[in-house]
Amino acid sequence: MQTARPCPTMTRRRVVMAVPLLGAAQWAGAAVAPSTPPPLQRSARALMGTRVDMVISGADAAPRAADLAMDAAWSEMERLARMMTRYDERSVVSALNRASGVHAVAVPPEMMVVLRDAQALSAATQGAFDITVGALRAWRFGDQKVLPDPAEIAAERRLVGYRGLLLDTNAGTARLARSGMAIDLGGIAKLPILAAGMQVLRAHGVVDALLNGGGDVLVAGSQQGRPWRVGLRDPLAPERMLGVLALKGPAIVASSGDYERFFMAQGERQHHILDPATGRPTRGPHGISLLATDAGSVNGLGTAMMVLGGERAQALVHKRASVQALMMNHDGSLWRTPGMAAQLQTA
Repeated sequence: MQTARPCPTMTRRRVVMAVPLLGAAQWAGAAVAPSTPPPLQRSARALMGTRVDMVISGADAAPRAADLAMDAAWSEMERLARMMTRYDERSVVSALNRASGVHAVAVPPEMMVVLRDAQALSAATQGAFDITVGALRAWRFGDQKVLPDPAEIAAERRLVGYRGLLLDTNAGTARLARSGMAIDLGGIAKLPILAAGMQVLRAHGVVDALLNGGGDVLVAGSQQGRPWRVGLRDPLAPERMLGVLALKGPAIVASSGDYERFFMAQGERQHHILDPATGRPTRGPHGISLLATDAGSVNGLGTAMMVLGGERAQALVHKRASVQALMMNHDGSLWRTPGMAAQLQTA
């Protein structure tokens, strides 16, 4: 669940499992071309350790209004990202981590919602999801080439435990119980931040839009009356599509996997999703894609499924009737909910 800062010198290419397919232009490595490409207004920025793409459909009628809406959405997402990153010493997350074992820290309402959701998911998954994996500092996926010292992992593992994050919603504060504890919101902050950007677009009158943040895709409305098309790529063979989802918003496709940030050591892929119980990369599914109509239904769920794997991961989805899922198991086999199987079209 730990999310490390990406590094351009990594020798392994980054593979995004969910990619928008936008008309005749090849985008993110795949394309499906309609007979008449619809007008699209696009913008992209680096945010939350990945590339975020924003697309508005039908914006040619009022391009200036679309520009203002997009600028406002970017401003809000950047504000929230600055608040919830662990890689900026001025962030609220960094302040909370520095104060671990000492005192509580005032937390803005937007971040308190994320922390409460993280605690609820941790309890529901018996700790399979746990944002206090931020204490596992021995893993540095931007420049690491060798495995950390097992003794270092073991020492840091003792600082992992979601019950040590103490929230006082009335006072608006959070506290980490033991010195050395740290949180990492990389597994649960991105979707709320993207959803906040979509909400700003709606407030500015934008009906049809798409946001893609490193494989997490949010859509509103349609693409000139047609469904938005989101392709799901095979994490083991990124040139191959597992299928395409045709979606009219609101809809969210959230992806997690061992294919995004990793290095090879001892013949195995050492990736950035860490098992809180072991302090090491998960050894379950290769990739998971989830489909829902709201961010809250799937936020953090993919990370928990990566930790649980197999039947326990399937059971977690079955408890959420509004969520559809596709999971590529460690042996390369695919598991899909009936709803995902029904909606997934041939690429």
